[in-house]
Amino acid sequence: MSKINISAVVNTRNEEKNLAACLKSLAFVDEIVVVDMESSDATKEVAKSFTDRVFDTKMVGFVEPARNFAISKASGDWVLIVDADERIPKTLAAKLIEITQKGDIDFVRIPRKNLIFGEWIQHSRWWPDYNIRFFKKSSVEWQNEIHSIPITTGVGINLDPEESLAIEHHHYNTIDEYFERSLRYSTQQAKELIDSGYKFDAKDLITKPLGEFISRFFAGEGYRDGLHGLVLAFLQMFSVMFIYLKVWQHEGHEPQRVGSFSPIWQKLFLEKFQELRYWYLTVLIQQTASKSKRVLLKLKRKLHR
Repeated sequence: MSKINISAVVNTRNEEKNLAACLKSLAFVDEIVVVDMESSDATKEVAKSFTDRVFDTKMVGFVEPARNFAISKASGDWVLIVDADERIPKTLAAKLIEITQKGDIDFVRIPRKNLIFGEWIQHSRWWPDYNIRFFKKSSVEWQNEIHSIPITTGVGINLDPEESLAIEHHHYNTIDEYFERSLRYSTQQAKELIDSGYKFDAKDLITKPLGEFISRFFAGEGYRDGLHGLVLAFLQMFSVMFIYLKVWQHEGHEPQRVGSFSPIWQKLFLEKFQELRYWYLTVLIQQTASKSKRVLLKLKRKLHR
């Protein structure tokens, strides 16, 4: 049996529509390992048409707990983690093969090109979206928390944030799909908040979601992604709101009396309004060609802080 240099590991759950294209893009690896989480469609049949290394694991609602199990089934010196809705372009494949020939690298952060609602999202904190996806088998271990950063040992590098070196990620295709995942993920994220000792505070229903919107649309320059950027900023805002509402639900929908419009609520809304205004003026300043108009806008921004 020839030596296995690179093992590609794919965790799946009802991915019959995506999986074939994903596995076709992995033709350059020496081994493909698919670990399925109780799919009810033809995912496993599709997987078996590409590889005989197909295993089962329990469905827990998110992928992280299954990652280490999947990695344990890989035989290669190097492991490439790929999701079923992702593709590896030939230019990236060639770069990964090149990296295995060097002895001074243990893990690699790879940029992801996120295609959401049919568009490549190049701002909104969705690019370059680095993820540790390629590593020597003993160098990376996943934690069980959702969207957690894996534990690494050794020397790591970041690939250049270039489209040719990015994983192609066919992310959300519809609004329904977004909300379906968001509702599922928020349940786990709320549980993790509760387990950490967090107690629901109604103020977080204002500060956390609006903070997410501002971070995506303004600080993350989501406005440069046009309508897609605006829609995604709103969707991310609602996703954060779901987390805190589910904590409130867990605590029994306890009422928190705030009066008709108490000073604390007035203060919170005013602070967020001022923050939105600050970022709005900042964007106008960046996009205004006239030097004199920029000076006036900066003065206006300063006076209203």
